[in-house]
Amino acid sequence: MSTPVIKQASLREHTRIHGLGIYRPSVVVTNEDVCQWIDSSDEWIRQRTGIVTRRRAPRDVSVVDMAEAAAREALADAGIEASQLGAVLVSTVTHPHATPSAAAQLTDRLGATPAPAYDISAACAGYCYGIAQADALVHAGSAEYVLVVGVEKLSDFIDNGDRTISFILGDGAGAVVIGPSDSAGIGPSVWGSDGSKHGAIRMSHSLLEIRDYSLAAAAGGEGTSAASAEAQAALWPTMRQDGQTVFRWAVWEMAKVAQQALDAAGITSADLVAFVPHQANIRIIDEMVKQLKLPEHVQVARDIVDAGNTSAASIPLAMHRLLKEQPALSGGLALQIGFGAGLVFGAQVIVLP
Repeated sequence: MSTPVIKQASLREHTRIHGLGIYRPSVVVTNEDVCQWIDSSDEWIRQRTGIVTRRRAPRDVSVVDMAEAAAREALADAGIEASQLGAVLVSTVTHPHATPSAAAQLTDRLGATPAPAYDISAACAGYCYGIAQADALVHAGSAEYVLVVGVEKLSDFIDNGDRTISFILGDGAGAVVIGPSDSAGIGPSVWGSDGSKHGAIRMSHSLLEIRDYSLAAAAGGEGTSAASAEAQAALWPTMRQDGQTVFRWAVWEMAKVAQQALDAAGITSADLVAFVPHQANIRIIDEMVKQLKLPEHVQVARDIVDAGNTSAASIPLAMHRLLKEQPALSGGLALQIGFGAGLVFGAQVIVLP
């Protein structure tokens, strides 16, 4: 008796970005504001990072709230209904719940149930990881349209007095709808990780440390004292980084990854109209431009000046700003690359929506 042949999903040859949406928080934090917390100056912060202001969300605005706002705008831009989504992917490292996922809650809010939904924990490369997975899902016929959201509320995980990374970080969300296309709109993804450098960008404490402290304080009868509460609050995990390690890795190694993405797409830098890197630091961006020898006509996204480093949200936020300021870039080729904590990285050449 022969084994029946399993029916396969219909493969799709090409994919593209059909719609783009963002959410920028209302609270603007200036360098002067930051200098209330750290011993620095507006001039030093501008020179070292390029940042003039960063956006931070109000306390009552959550990761899911920001993701929803960006997602609704992306759906409207794509001209599709949430019910048409075959999957919802949310790239974030600041959703305050290990489970359930932000993606599942977002799917319900949008009316996209029962689409599969999951979060991607890949920090600043999270958006590019999401694009890689959405592209694969549509190619494989597992979904017709996939929503990819990059969203962070980093202000919930910073120590304002920390000089290594806190003054760089901002909040925000960006979303795209990926779907089938008559021509290639997303090139091959070049992505990976280097866990040997996992300590270069890290959290100050683990949640297990907070748990253990709480148990010890309760056993000692101090669980409700003001001193105990203050000490426990000090254990809240906040971001830290080894700036020099990250800078060297990003400049020298990520320029190679970006070139690999160009090669995989079968194009050269001269074919690009835009370069949309993760908005980590203006000096990193400028050095990558030099390493890649980008022609003068290639427009470089520098949203970090006003938005700060928004991790998984930075690339769609920067893309949106670039297209708003220069709509003629729409339909041209852009190189995007994300890199950060893990250490992780991902890059693709895309057709700008």
